[in-house]
Amino acid sequence: MNSHSSGRRSRHSRGGSRRRGDRRPRYNAAVAKPQKKTFWQRIAAFFGNGQPSKKPAIPSRNGSQQQSRSARKPESVEVTSPRLYVGNLSFDATESDLFELFNGVGHVQNAEVVSYRHNQRSKGFAFVQMQTIDEARRAVAELHDKEFLGRKLVVSGAKSSEQQPRS
Repeated sequence: MNSHSSGRRSRHSRGGSRRRGDRRPRYNAAVAKPQKKTFWQRIAAFFGNGQPSKKPAIPSRNGSQQQSRSARKPESVEVTSPRLYVGNLSFDATESDLFELFNGVGHVQNAEVVSYRHNQRSKGFAFVQMQTIDEARRAVAELHDKEFLGRKLVVSGAKSSEQQPRS
């Protein structure tokens, strides 16, 4: 037998992998490397894991600090005609429901729920035509922010076609 087949591997073997004699730096068990987070742990950390975030406020493009975004209030349009806009309408509301609701305030000439042409589903808003401008103003005063079929209505004067051309 020659010296290479003694049963023990020499420290500098030719070819093959080095198992014990790695020259890589070793880490002590006391100084443990932080464990790498799994994909789902990183996703949960990104979304805050249900905890409030402690990130600093990022300045917006115009340089001012933006606080939490408030809900945008719909533009209130002055009542200049008997035609009223009714927004934030429940998708279950029908023209007869609106007719009955607005009849409690004044005489209703017409109630029209705007819907998609292809499936007739409500778009969530409607137009109501009252008899007079005074009745329309009274309807806005009484029914704006009133709960109807589970939603707070937005009632205001409808924009006339001269004010807002359709594009």
